[in-house]
Amino acid sequence: MGTAKMAAGPVGRPVLLDYWALTKPGVTALILTTGFMTLVVAADGLPPFPLLFATMLGTALSSGSANAFNMYFDRDIDAVMTRTKSRPLPAGRLDPANALVFAFALGIASFAVLATWVNLLSAVLALSGILYYVLIYTLGLKRRTPQNIVIGGAAGSVPPLISWAAVTGTVEWPAILLFLIIFLWTPPHFWALALLKNEDYIRAGVPMLPVVRGEEETRRQIFLYTLVLLPVTVGMYLTGISGWIFLVLGGALGLWFCWKGWVLLRTKTAQAAREVFKFSNYYLGAVFFAAVLDRLLL
Repeated sequence: MGTAKMAAGPVGRPVLLDYWALTKPGVTALILTTGFMTLVVAADGLPPFPLLFATMLGTALSSGSANAFNMYFDRDIDAVMTRTKSRPLPAGRLDPANALVFAFALGIASFAVLATWVNLLSAVLALSGILYYVLIYTLGLKRRTPQNIVIGGAAGSVPPLISWAAVTGTVEWPAILLFLIIFLWTPPHFWALALLKNEDYIRAGVPMLPVVRGEEETRRQIFLYTLVLLPVTVGMYLTGISGWIFLVLGGALGLWFCWKGWVLLRTKTAQAAREVFKFSNYYLGAVFFAAVLDRLLL
């Protein structure tokens, strides 16, 4: 009976679910979406299944590793934030040492899968994403500067580089522009959430932009980033990387994002912030899907 209780955890929850939670499945799913769609764009269709499977597996493992490291190092502030206090480590359902071993194991497995069955460049890019997220963002920036999300966003933008390298063996302009789309999308996405969870960040002592610079400046920055994001999507067409389908769909999505940001700037309401955050969740997958449609149909 004692063994059964240990396997299930202190509240009867299967321990495997807690390890699964360490990988932040929602974040990983979004990363895999952008990675998969980049594979299709780079290959002008579905790449060979072994390459597709190995790239997706390696990317998933690298994302899970980075997120598990993040949860390990942030377990103290997670414990005081309403949004995160039920995570496995602050809730006491997993031993921190085991979580750390798990994070290392996922990272090693990611490098091994990509280096063995894809190519060395994709493996190095995935590893760089883990190191950047852990060392630069989690340990270096998150608790020190309100620009943490801006600079740290580069880590979550790596999947297009991994996928492009998997197909072509190199990193070219299309991958860089797709990287920039995610990079510029990240601040308005997370700052909209930060506006809604400002009290959490104050309690945790995390210098998110609304905490340090105020909500008005945060709303202004959200709108400015949506504006900057728009010419990058248009740049996909102007540089000849994509055709008119992406120009129309990507441009429309970008204008809609700008409109959401403008409404937030003018109305200053929690509902407007919620709308920006909700739309941002759909925007990223939709704009990458537009790139896939463009590549397959033109």
